[in-house]
Amino acid sequence: MSAFWSTLLLVIHVFLAIALIGVVLLQRSEGGALGSLGGGSGGGMGGFMTARGSANLLTRATAFLAALFFITSIVLTTRLGAEHAPRSIVDQATPTAPAPATPQTPSVPLAR
Repeated sequence: MSAFWSTLLLVIHVFLAIALIGVVLLQRSEGGALGSLGGGSGGGMGGFMTARGSANLLTRATAFLAALFFITSIVLTTRLGAEHAPRSIVDQATPTAPAPATPQTPSVPLAR
């Protein structure tokens, strides 16, 4: 994968992560979070969408962004990981021929 495409995919991946964080924070939760800004009960959009409609939209947007995030994660891992494949020490070692053994003469004369 060329450097341009890997950089572009990484930038898209970062934007997806930021968008996913934003969409999750906009959802209404038990604690409130930032849901009152956009889809809460009576705040924000001025009745543009009902609470149920905005929750459905935000749930679908979260699922879509999460799916894209996982896809870009897998593509980045497989493509960029293949460029930097780990090498084994065994593959790098060059086999050396053993030194020829020199016959040693016995220290005691042998019987004939």
